[in-house]
This record gives sequence, structure tokens and C-alpha cells, in this order.
Amino acid sequence: MRVGVVVNPIAGMGGRVGLKGTDGLVEEARERGAQPRAPERARTALSALRARRDDVTIVTASGELGADAAVDAGFDPEVVYEFEPDDAGASTTSAADTRAAVRAFVDADVDLVLFVGGDGTAVDVARALEAAGDGTAAVPMLGVPAGVKIYSSVFGVTPSDAGRVVASFDAVEEREVNDIDEAAYRDGEVRTTLRAVVPVPVAEAVQSSKQVAGGSVDGVAAGFAGDVREGVTYVLGPGSTVGAIKRELGFEPSPLGVDVYRDGEVVVRDGTEDEILAALGEENVVVVSPIGGQGFVFGRGNHQISPPVIERSTVEVVASPSKLDDVGVLRVDTDDEAVNESLRGWQKVRVGRYEHRLLKVV
Repeated sequence: MRVGVVVNPIAGMGGRVGLKGTDGLVEEARERGAQPRAPERARTALSALRARRDDVTIVTASGELGADAAVDAGFDPEVVYEFEPDDAGASTTSAADTRAAVRAFVDADVDLVLFVGGDGTAVDVARALEAAGDGTAAVPMLGVPAGVKIYSSVFGVTPSDAGRVVASFDAVEEREVNDIDEAAYRDGEVRTTLRAVVPVPVAEAVQSSKQVAGGSVDGVAAGFAGDVREGVTYVLGPGSTVGAIKRELGFEPSPLGVDVYRDGEVVVRDGTEDEILAALGEENVVVVSPIGGQGFVFGRGNHQISPPVIERSTVEVVASPSKLDDVGVLRVDTDDEAVNESLRGWQKVRVGRYEHRLLKVV
């Protein structure tokens, strides 16, 4: 099997520093101290693939666009697209590089394109495959989730899952590539647009597209607010369910951001990872709600709540009953496998003023 691999090395860099995306903001993300996360997730996916199949040829682009991760995972890659960094060695990759690499993969007769990034990268890959196929993407694609926002249904649930899917799939189905307006997203408005329909491997470990709508959460918000304790620091994640809690506590939530609340006051508004860590006290509670249709409580849209934040806190999950019925299980993808493992198991979820349900974290 021949697998084309392309990595967007800047994908997800804006997450922990509170930018809710990286499109057009790479330099600002770096100035805030953001570190790349895509290369390590690429290595994780490729290592999982190599552990299961030794007959795979990795066809890729040079350097950080793919070859580096492939070599680190133990492959001897076939480089069909050369990328040249600038004189300082800094990343100057662009969407044009991604599209050019994918076109080279198609010319090299790959059986699948494995990309590492977010929804924007998925759009670039899909468009390149469609262009190569005269308007129809004939070569299947699969994403390793590394971006801040993951609304498309073309990604493995985790990087390791993506590698395992590539190693074992034997059928494909059409799935949607969606993207959102990042500027509107930062202002608290989600505008999703269908960008492409592409073939994707059939597997349970391929995530669903995100559902934006949800049910009533008034009871959840009232119940949570009634249980707030003095001296406890509450790290309140993004989303409409936790947003209702913030309003019940008496303040307007930051648009899709993470707010820190203690003793009747907002200590940090729309915080970065460093700001949240600095605001933590002796007792801390992280409050999150699963993404509708996917079940993620960490690793999608809330990277500011990083492993170091989670390790110093207890976790409370809140959701409407209808959302839990839809997701079935909760999922975590924090970039730290030890933290992921500590979160797995049965989790009590507040679904009303007094009601709770148990749901498994996988």
C-alpha cells in the first residue's frame, strides 16, 4: 500500500494561547509562546500505522511537511515534493504547498492521503484531490486531528486511531468536509460551510461531524450555580452549555473562550493556557461539555485547558440529556496519553438541576 502523508506544521498552534485557530495568525501565536503540536501527532499516527503493517510505502513532502515525521516513525519515505524553508529555517509552508504535495501524491499513485491538520487543511487536501480527479476526489483521504476546530467527518478520533484505520480499512464511504469562518468564530458565531464530499475509510474510529445545535440547559445551569463553593476556582470551558452556566453565575461568557471564576468574580476572561495556570488555586474544577455528535470533552476547541491545567483540577462534565443520547460515549485527546488515560473510565455527567448520568470516557 502507498500512503501519501502531508503535515500542516502550524495546525493547532493557536489553541493553547487562546486564538481559537491559527489561520492568518501564525506570528501572533508564536509571539504568545505557541508550540507546534502537529509534528508529534503525525509521528504518533505513523507509528501506529507502522506497528500494524510493514508493507506500507510512505509518499510524502520533504522536511516538516511529512518526511521528518515519517523518518521518526521508522519509515524510509519516498519524497515527491520538495519544500524549502526560509534562510532562518522557519516554517513558511502554505496552503499552496499542501495542495501541490497532494497533487504530487496522486501522480505517484497513492492509495490514500493521510493529512495532519484541521478543517482548513482538510479543505486544501479535498480541493487538490478533486482537481486531480476532474472534479471528483477519486483517492480517499483521512485526517489526523491537529487543528483547533474539527467540524469535518474525515478525521480519526485520535492520531493513533487514524494510523490504525489506515492499516486496516477495506472500504470507503462519502463524508463531508466542513469549515468555519475563523474571524466569526473568535467573535462567538459559528458559521459552517460544506466545502467538499470525499471518500473516507469506513471505521468506527472515524469521528462524526460536529452538531452545532443542542437542547435546553437551563436546569443544568441552575443546578451547577447552586453548588458553587467559596474558595474554589472554576475553569469554565467554551460552548453553549457552559455558557449558560456563566450567565447563571452573573456574567456574559467570552465568545467560545475559557473563563476562570472564583468567589463571585471573573478572574480570567478568554484565558490562554498560561493565564489559566496562573489563576489556579488550591482547589480547582474544570467544567466542560461534550461536543455534539462527537463526544469530545478535551482536545477540540478547548486546548487552553491543557494537560497541566487538568492535572491540577477535578473535572465536571455537563450536558443536556439529548446531547448525551446522541454522543453515546465521551472522548479525550489532550496530547498527553497519561492524562488521557487518567480521564478514561466512567464519568458522572450533570444533565439537570439535580440529575446526573454515568457515561464512559474512551
